[in-house]
Parts: sequence; C-alpha cells; structure tokens
Amino acid sequence: MNLQTSPYIFNSGEDTMFHNTAGVPLRGLGTFQPDPKAYPENSVKDSVLYALQVGYRHIDTAFAYSNGEVERGVGEAVRESGIDRRALFVVSKLHNTYHEPQDVEAGLDASLENLGMDYVDVYLMHNPYAYAHDEGYNTVRRSDGSGKPLIDVEWSQRYPETWIAMSKLVATGKTKAVGVSNFNVLKLNRLINETGIVPACNQVEFNPYFPQKELYDLCKLYAIQIVAHCPLGGSLAPAVAGRKGRGPLEDPTILRIAETYFKTPAQVILAWTLGRGVCVVPKSNRNARIAENFDCTFRLTEAEDQEIATLMGIDGEHSVRNLDSQGHIGFDVYDEKVDQPMY
Repeated sequence: MNLQTSPYIFNSGEDTMFHNTAGVPLRGLGTFQPDPKAYPENSVKDSVLYALQVGYRHIDTAFAYSNGEVERGVGEAVRESGIDRRALFVVSKLHNTYHEPQDVEAGLDASLENLGMDYVDVYLMHNPYAYAHDEGYNTVRRSDGSGKPLIDVEWSQRYPETWIAMSKLVATGKTKAVGVSNFNVLKLNRLINETGIVPACNQVEFNPYFPQKELYDLCKLYAIQIVAHCPLGGSLAPAVAGRKGRGPLEDPTILRIAETYFKTPAQVILAWTLGRGVCVVPKSNRNARIAENFDCTFRLTEAEDQEIATLMGIDGEHSVRNLDSQGHIGFDVYDEKVDQPMY
C-alpha cells in the first residue's frame, strides 16, 4: 500500500532539542475546562496569555471545550499577545457532531470562526465516534433524561470516511495537517489500512501509569507523533475517571527522582515523557503551575528513564487507563478485539 502522510509544517525559534523531527514544539498547553462555571471569567484567555509570555508556542484546544467558548478565549489571548501567528502552533479538533463527510469542513470553519484565525496547524478528529445532531449541529441527548449524548452508531463505525474527508482539508489551506485523537491500536490500524492516509499525530492518554507501549510502537513505526493528554495521570472530568487509588504524581519512585533533581513530581513526569519523544499538553489555570510545567527540559539518566518506564511492568502489563468513557457513551471505544460500537 502506498501511504499518504500528513506532515507538520512549522518553524519557530524554540530550542530544537524539544521539537520532533518536523519542528513541532513538544511542550504545549492544554485548555480543556471540565466545568467553565468553576473558573473565573476570562480564565482561558488569561491562562493562555500567561503561557505565551512564559514561552509556550503550542496551544491545544477544541470546539467541544465549552461549545467553542474555550477556542474563543484562545483566540483572544493570541491576538492580545501580539505574537506573530506564524510563530505559534495551534491545534483544534473536529467535534463529534460533524462526522458526516459533507459536514467536516463546516466543523473546521466553526472552530476557525471561534479562534478568529485563518488556519490551524493541525486539526484532529477528536474521537473515533459520532454524536447524533440536530440541524444546527447541536448534540442530541438521550431520551432517558440522563443528559448523556445519543450516539450516531453508523458514523461511529464509518470513521475512515470521516478521516478521508478530513485529509482533504489540507488542500483548502485551513489546516496544515490532520490527525486523530483517542485512537487505540485496533482503530488506528483500521484507519490506515482502509484509507492509506497516515495521521500526523494521535493525541491519547499517556503517562507513566499508562505508557501505551503497543500503541507507542505502532505510532513510531508510522512516524505518527504521539501527543499526551492527561500526561500527569489526572482525569479529564470526574464523569470519565476510571482509575482508583493514587496516580503517578504520588508514586514513590517519581517522588524520589524529583528530590534528586530538586524538581516537582510533575516536572519529572513531563521530562520523562519528552525524553520518549512524546508531546505533552498539560492543562492548568494557575500561573505557577503553567510556568512549572514548561520548566521540564532536564534529562533523566537512562536508569531513571527505565525505572519510570517499567513502573507498570516490563511490558506495561499492569497499566491502568484512567479515562473511562463507557458510562458516558455506552460502549468501550478502546476495545482492542472488537471495533465498537457494534451495529
């Protein structure tokens, strides 16, 4: 099969040691807000603006984050910063209600309007599943009163067709590359095998307690950049938290290594992740944490790297996925044996 790749095209003045081979800044800022009411007004704009002042040039966002409100805050921060747009790397994501091929470009247009930008650097398929929607692309909710989304089973199975439509967006100039998010080994293999189009990146849960070794090796084989969301082992939101007990921030080995370098556990985890060539997009609304998370470019020894890499077993056999969306969407999207949902 002749594979078509979706390369990154980016240049900046940041130290090349912390870029991938195509120049993508490996240190980014995540902007997910699980509950916008819990944060002060303009918190997204203020956090992004501060991050840009600290030195971040990679900002990760999505239409799904507060129905475009977060994208609007990102756009306001970029404009207020005065930084040349070409010096930034902005990522957004296709919302789950825009999966039908004829709707894909409309999804990108909605994000660009929110951002106030002409293009994004990478546009991701946010999830390999789709929501049922009304004429205004609003999510249809289940009739049981739970408020949970109604899954569009057909388009949740036909995601390779959505991906083909996304790949055509590069020619419009509205995105420089396209990628995916939350794709496991089964779905990533199917996507590539059926379309011949290799994603530029795959944004997934990745941390020392969930190192995704098989997926990591697959992405390395195809030169797909892994982007780690929840890189510190936290949860996106309580509704989808699956792990019980402590996370990697409380791990004794990581705490010991942090003391050695006079760093925080978070900085050690981020340094370990960067050392594996994985991009990190930790999220915070606290300026001190934003600055701390950026200061993570020190090198661990090979022995320390291996200690952290094998916390969950030599082959990661004791890994614990923290993101568990089964209760929210009604099926296991990460099933490696069956491509769920089934018809």
